[in-house]
Amino acid sequence: MGDLLIREGTILSMVAGEEPLRGDIAVRDDRILAVGVAGAVPADFRPSRTVEAGGHLVLPGLINTHSHAAMNLLRGYADDLPLMPWLTERIFPVEARLTGDDVYWGTGLAILEMIASGTTCFADMYFFMDRVAQMVEDAGMRAFLSRGLIGGAPNGAEALAEGLALAEAWQGRGDGRITVMLGPHAPYTCPPAYLERVVAAAQELGLGIHIHLAETAGEGEEIRRLYGRSPVAHLERLGVFDVPALAAHCVHLDAADIGILAEKGVGVAHNPVSNLKLGSGIAPLLALRRAGVAVGLGSDGAASTNTLDLFQEIKLAAWLAKGTSGDPAAFGARQALELATVGGAAVLGRAGELGQVRPGFLADLIVLSTDRPHLTPAHDLYSLAAYAATGGDVETVIIAGRVVYSGGEYHTLDRERILREGRTRAAALVGNG
Repeated sequence: MGDLLIREGTILSMVAGEEPLRGDIAVRDDRILAVGVAGAVPADFRPSRTVEAGGHLVLPGLINTHSHAAMNLLRGYADDLPLMPWLTERIFPVEARLTGDDVYWGTGLAILEMIASGTTCFADMYFFMDRVAQMVEDAGMRAFLSRGLIGGAPNGAEALAEGLALAEAWQGRGDGRITVMLGPHAPYTCPPAYLERVVAAAQELGLGIHIHLAETAGEGEEIRRLYGRSPVAHLERLGVFDVPALAAHCVHLDAADIGILAEKGVGVAHNPVSNLKLGSGIAPLLALRRAGVAVGLGSDGAASTNTLDLFQEIKLAAWLAKGTSGDPAAFGARQALELATVGGAAVLGRAGELGQVRPGFLADLIVLSTDRPHLTPAHDLYSLAAYAATGGDVETVIIAGRVVYSGGEYHTLDRERILREGRTRAAALVGNG
């Protein structure tokens, strides 16, 4: 892959205790080799490519810890509905008509959007995941992929077999950029015996689990009625948290639930836009963090959130924490940025190699142009990035040491074809409804 130099950027490393630094970043192959003041890279470093950051902000790439990428095809199709009618009356009927090619191009549409707005890694749960994996590999993206499993559906056993086949075929592919997890949809769609089968398979193969959890008040009522305990306690009893687990949403939790998540080391994907837009509620972010639970940000699918721009999630997470606590100092700009970088890495079990700009870490980096009216002046760089920046300010994106986007141009993807395929396939899916 060769050597890459990012020169004279203003680096927000997201390393605890480090302040912004004007300097250079040396990248060798897919790893960061050195970070320091201008000219501090090793004397024998001979980059084959240089990115002139020119004082712009350089950050770790953003990490989206919960998505359904191909749902971009249904953006704006079923807005302004509660979760269950949204799913059962609008989304599920269309998804039943999806083909592998639909999912491939829908995922491409999502990756175009994610890359251009600074996301370098995403955790995805959907169908035809071999096609998702193929698009991830083609795009040079980093992803954690799960075949969605509806244990109570007629094809529940077949879906689990597909999830296991995905792991066999794709684990570690894309030069290590693809990680496979198992994806039981939720405790209300997967009976206990099925979840136990998933846990056993995850333990045997060394895989993590990605699951929706405690998303709505109705889910909590149903699980308590059926099993006599909260959704969190129910999953703990079934052993779901005995393997590395990523729990999406976690809106309706009590103190005992939060204690379980902390004790079991469960990572939580906080989806503030989706949860508010679907009327599901507000996750207890501050309580989770106080308990030591790793929390990252997720966009959910664009069918619910309409946009995959994580800068929107960063802002809303901060505003909600301040507003619900009544304390504007309860959650600051740097903490908000941590959710999308350091926190996301911890949620995915990669705190030692993702989410920070430091030697030895994977070279997933973004450059934000600060030459914009809404990013001027620059009194506080963390505030600027968290509260003022948008995905449209992303100038350059580097994944695994490779420049995949710069100056509005994609270097790994055919933008025009993906847009064309996305429009055509979305129209066909909805038109058949």
